[in-house]
Amino acid sequence: MAGLIPQDFIDDLIARADVVEVIGRRIQLKKAGREFKACCPFHEEKTPSFTVSPGKGFYHCFGCGAHGTAIGFLMDYDHMSFVEAIESLANSMGVEVPRDESDRPAQRYDELFTLMSSVEKHWQSCLRDSPAAVDYLKQRGIDGETARRFGIGYAPDGWSHTLDKFGKTPEASERLLATGLIIRKDNGKHYDRFRDRIMFPIRDQRGRTIGFGGRALGDGEPKYLNSPETVLFHKGRELYGLFEARQALRHIDRLVVVEGYMDAVALARHGINFVVATLGTATTTEHLNRLFRLTETVAFCFDGDRAGKAAAWRALENALPQVREGRQISFVFLPDGHDPDSYVNKHGAAAFIKAVDNATALSDFLIGELASQVDMATVDGKARLAELAKPLLRKIPPGVYRELLVDSLADEVGLATAKLEKLLGQPDAQSGRARPGDSAGLAGRRLPHAAGRPSVVRRAITLLLNYPEEGEKLDVQKLAGVSRPGIDLLHDLIETVQSEPNITTAGLLERWRHDEQGRHLGKLAAVEVPDEEEFDPGMELASCLDQLAAAGRRERVDFLIEKQRLKSLTDEERAELRQLN
Repeated sequence: MAGLIPQDFIDDLIARADVVEVIGRRIQLKKAGREFKACCPFHEEKTPSFTVSPGKGFYHCFGCGAHGTAIGFLMDYDHMSFVEAIESLANSMGVEVPRDESDRPAQRYDELFTLMSSVEKHWQSCLRDSPAAVDYLKQRGIDGETARRFGIGYAPDGWSHTLDKFGKTPEASERLLATGLIIRKDNGKHYDRFRDRIMFPIRDQRGRTIGFGGRALGDGEPKYLNSPETVLFHKGRELYGLFEARQALRHIDRLVVVEGYMDAVALARHGINFVVATLGTATTTEHLNRLFRLTETVAFCFDGDRAGKAAAWRALENALPQVREGRQISFVFLPDGHDPDSYVNKHGAAAFIKAVDNATALSDFLIGELASQVDMATVDGKARLAELAKPLLRKIPPGVYRELLVDSLADEVGLATAKLEKLLGQPDAQSGRARPGDSAGLAGRRLPHAAGRPSVVRRAITLLLNYPEEGEKLDVQKLAGVSRPGIDLLHDLIETVQSEPNITTAGLLERWRHDEQGRHLGKLAAVEVPDEEEFDPGMELASCLDQLAAAGRRERVDFLIEKQRLKSLTDEERAELRQLN
């Protein structure tokens, strides 16, 4: 029967399902305290690391990272689709799956992936039939082999070419709309999003096409156009060319991040396969997480002009919480007037690789860029350099790297390292160390650490996953203006538990199962937390939000003070600064 399965039914089904019974019918489980253990069915192991938590309603393998709810287990173990898993679980519990016929037909992900693949192949055939498009690629130095490897195609001109071919029924049009291939007008009619453009398929880690990037063939605007955010495509998490890089390289020693897909394709054409591109957005925390799962060495390559420097600085700010010993982050600045595409075509692969080898280390870029903003010949200038560096250094996790960077900065300003460290203060909560006055709570005492103590955001998410009912009283507005890795996820989780007070840990995990961050939620939900008799989770959560609000306020004050120094404060900002101080 067609129709959406109501979300509240799915939540209730997960809450009522006995995950131990579901998994125990398929593999042998052994009681271990409050939980059950087994050798993981998803990877070979001799010592059991697969844990099933009946209280939380989910499973987690500490060996391979597999995790999920009863529904997820049926999908992975019995190779069922999402709908099939729901129907199987409901049948075993003796309940009927309701369908919401008032809503639009259910859109299974496999149908959307199939559509994207079909459109990709069609546009490839259109490229072969378009001399103008082929000539354009040749002029840009892209040969047939490279075009085939990256699946490059051409979307013909016209308002309804794709719609006419793939949207012949209302259901088909809905799928085109869901994948961002067409746009709905105010009058309910539709038209093609991509017209007269060279098309670059954007693939996920499994090689499935999840979106497209289009480069105007003529003088059309915008010059570059990406798919919008859809259920398949999230530009803040995806990296163009990552799948192709993993296919070309057995082992990835390093990755270079460029700004456009044409840059990535041009470099690959010259045999430089360790390149990925962001998709019309600044480098995000999710991008960095994905990069560092593959390699410890990442270089950002930007144009040498002012815009390139600004993009590099944004990447540096986002990368600071990811900095730690063993990881190497650097920046490649090409000569003004060149991007990676033009540079490699003019100077060749060897010259580009040499530029990458001679990249500027993150520490040198950070200190050098800040030093260029002050007069280093004066005591005031050196003091100002330390002040400018303070909020940036606080983002770096404690460890050898941070200590060495502080040493370098101390040499630059002419202070003893110990004195400078004292002036800089402790790292912010996001870097993993509690600031003076932070609640001891769970920090470092109850939650396991990845590196140092868990950040305030991580601690809050962990508590919220284990005690979702405690989120009802939280003031989510305290997170407004706070910039921390994971803050958007925390905000969404709080809003979800507040709108659905009965949702469980398993229910939250199921909501984020298709999300890249769902993998991280599974790890945090598996953290062993104390019983409520030992501490107050609601008070601990409220304390976390207070700490984040205070950190956001500090950042805002620092920003306004810097604008005041540059004499660029507006009247409204001047009043805001007086109020904050």
